[in-house]
Amino acid sequence: MQYKILFVDDETANLRLLERLFRGQYEVLSAASGSEAIGLLELHDIALIISDQRMPGMTGIEFLKRAAELRPQTVRIMLTGYTDAEALVEAINSGVVYKYIAKPWINEDLQQTVVRALQHFETLKGQRQLQLQNERLRMRLRLMRDGLVNVLAEMVDLKDPLARRHSERVRDHSIELGRLLDLSGTDLQILSTAAFVHEVVDLRMPSHILAKNGSASEIENQLIRRSFELGVQMLEDLPELEEVVAVLKFSHEHFDGSGFPNGFAAEQIPIAARIIAVADMYDTLTNPRDAERALTHDEAIAYLIARSGRELDPNIVRTVSERRSAFIPATPEPVAIFA
Repeated sequence: MQYKILFVDDETANLRLLERLFRGQYEVLSAASGSEAIGLLELHDIALIISDQRMPGMTGIEFLKRAAELRPQTVRIMLTGYTDAEALVEAINSGVVYKYIAKPWINEDLQQTVVRALQHFETLKGQRQLQLQNERLRMRLRLMRDGLVNVLAEMVDLKDPLARRHSERVRDHSIELGRLLDLSGTDLQILSTAAFVHEVVDLRMPSHILAKNGSASEIENQLIRRSFELGVQMLEDLPELEEVVAVLKFSHEHFDGSGFPNGFAAEQIPIAARIIAVADMYDTLTNPRDAERALTHDEAIAYLIARSGRELDPNIVRTVSERRSAFIPATPEPVAIFA
């Protein structure tokens, strides 16, 4: 492959000299001004630019800044016969210029500099290709995660049509709580997805237990635990949802350590799981299967406060009780799934 090198100088004699020096080894392009060089950059994939600094209309640094925007991978060298240290230091520190060469140059030194600059170009190109591959991989993984989340939501919906809307409300409440608690963008994404599919871990639970209002019997508790274990095992087979599963494993843990399967307590439980526990209980109280049993917002908050320090994290309950905006009004439209 023959590299393309662009020389930019308002002095024709310098351009001819550089063309003769490099034309045999590389494809050489030349421009007498920054504006002319920009036109060439738009047409050609240039590997290396060597530009004079002092030119009328557009200085070398101004041109190279534009060149960096147009062709980020192109290596840029400043060629100057003037002592313009401040501008050069700024250009080098900002990454606009790879190196500068003082006039008059020594041909052998300039040729060696060009060889090293083109090696640097290859390194940059390789890094860019790797970056693009990683971006494509992340996109594919994102699409796979979104697809899996939608399939899981459909599975829950098929078993219990009311559960889908419940999951959407729990997700919306959880996101708002996460924002009030200053969760980062990545943590909010995991929280959103975990809240949306939190019912999946109980997908194998018998419907009559889910619909039951009173306390569960010992046999029913055993069924609940076993169903939960199977639900977690099913999700653990989906590596794309690893971070979400790490939250859902704690769905039945209580703040005071009285939950299952491991009896974890307080900070041992991820904050996302503690947030979902509060949002889930609030929505169950205000939107029960039997609409006549629905509690008002204030009644539901009073119930949460009564469970604070037991099943629920006191700090999160306090946030809900002090900030009505945490749950009122709930988002009327489904929020996009974060994965």
